[in-house]
Amino acid sequence: MKRTGFTILPLHRGHAPRWLIYRMENLSKEIIWLIIDEYGTDEVLRRISNPYWFQALGCVLGYDWHSSGLTTVVTGVLKRVLSDENYGIKVAGGKGKASLKTQLEIDKIGEVFNLSSSNIDRLKYASRICAKVDNTAIQAGYPLYHHTFFLTEKGDWSVIQQGMNIQDRTARRYHWLSEDLNSFIVEPHKAIVGDVKRPSVLNMTAKEAEENRKICVDLVKGNPNNLVSSIKRLSNPSTLDLWTQDRVKIASLEGFSMPRNLNWETFKRLYEFQPKNYEELLSFKGVGPSVVRALALISELVYGKQASWKDPVKYSFAFGGKDGVPRPIDKNEMDKAIEILRNALEQAKIGQKDKVQALKRLQRFVTTG
Repeated sequence: MKRTGFTILPLHRGHAPRWLIYRMENLSKEIIWLIIDEYGTDEVLRRISNPYWFQALGCVLGYDWHSSGLTTVVTGVLKRVLSDENYGIKVAGGKGKASLKTQLEIDKIGEVFNLSSSNIDRLKYASRICAKVDNTAIQAGYPLYHHTFFLTEKGDWSVIQQGMNIQDRTARRYHWLSEDLNSFIVEPHKAIVGDVKRPSVLNMTAKEAEENRKICVDLVKGNPNNLVSSIKRLSNPSTLDLWTQDRVKIASLEGFSMPRNLNWETFKRLYEFQPKNYEELLSFKGVGPSVVRALALISELVYGKQASWKDPVKYSFAFGGKDGVPRPIDKNEMDKAIEILRNALEQAKIGQKDKVQALKRLQRFVTTG
């Protein structure tokens, strides 16, 4: 694979062969156990929330590192490995229908770890709001199809989830970590990894969108009839055309399109609920991408409080490139990210042949990335 600014992450059909999964499970069990034994379960959460390390792990385990399936297969392997023994860390969720079982699985894992009901509720909320942010607050054309929730017996957690763009058949991965997380709303991710930096993305998690978020909350707390009237009035394309004529565009006209199919009852229920902040607004049942987009546009077009239309993707799957897109390669960070993985491999109680092959794959990842 050539060294480039981007590495395409193609969407592949089919399943990883059983012989490969078997070897991935054996090797990952050795790696994870050694990390836990040496550094504790918190370090596992930190490692998987690091896009360099997670991608390197998939490479070491033998999976095609530029495939979108790396995310789903590696997290699936880790889920099975961590469910077999009580390492103090387990995984809920998965791909497709498995992601819908996340809440139930968090309940069961919480019981195994003897967590309090309030702690379990907190973990379930974290799972829901992480998915809501990446599916709704960030609108880049990648609806989620995969959600995994890693949690420890101490109640700490990490999330890896992935969305799919059907049009160009690419994927985007989101990494979260509970450690040092100050807000679910304001730039909360450890990493957002993708193939393409989109020219126009509604990003309601950006710091510069703070005033827009405040207006959104004020809008739903006011008379819902006035809000509905404003949305319907701005649904006229000519209104948007006039607005963009005399100013620098920060997004394409397509980016300013007002949603046409909205559930007006949602605005009435939001008015009755009176959310205290944007997180409560976003987490409210029935608030989806269309509602978030409509409120953001009203806040910007009517009240002049700009949303952010800059793509928040932080890494490409090649983790940057010589052209600095989407960011320059951080060689020091990459070296740190793979150091623990290399040490774990060297100590792993596996056959010499498997160990040598795994180390070679890690070296190829470093030189290619």
